[in-house]
Amino acid sequence: MFKTKGLNHLTLFVEDYARSLAFYTGILRMNVVHDGGHYAYLESGSTWICLSGAEIGQPRPPRLEQLHLALTVDDADFEAAVQHLRDHHVEIVRGPITRGVGKSVNFLDPDGIEWEFHTSNLAKRMQVIAEMERSNS
Repeated sequence: MFKTKGLNHLTLFVEDYARSLAFYTGILRMNVVHDGGHYAYLESGSTWICLSGAEIGQPRPPRLEQLHLALTVDDADFEAAVQHLRDHHVEIVRGPITRGVGKSVNFLDPDGIEWEFHTSNLAKRMQVIAEMERSNS
């Protein structure tokens, strides 16, 4: 029997490698671990992300339209993070909003991949759900 230990990494297939690398390192402030010219390994906290530029003549894989990816931002830094997105003319598609489990704002990367800055964690979310279930019983 095995058990997964969490998210290992994300691979994002991007149309314009240089534009995407600039977005992830400049705007989202991820660290470059390795830049291979048409692919890069980036680091954000304990998660690593591979940006994979399209090979010449290779079509980009289809997108999952319901997918979004979330990055943790400290509550004290949330407003500054939202302003940073606005200052860089990043398209915000939802929020910023405050919900029972924290603050969030959803935005698009240069390839239309939806990302979220989120201030909460799973333990807090489960606490809110437990409270809702108790009040409904």
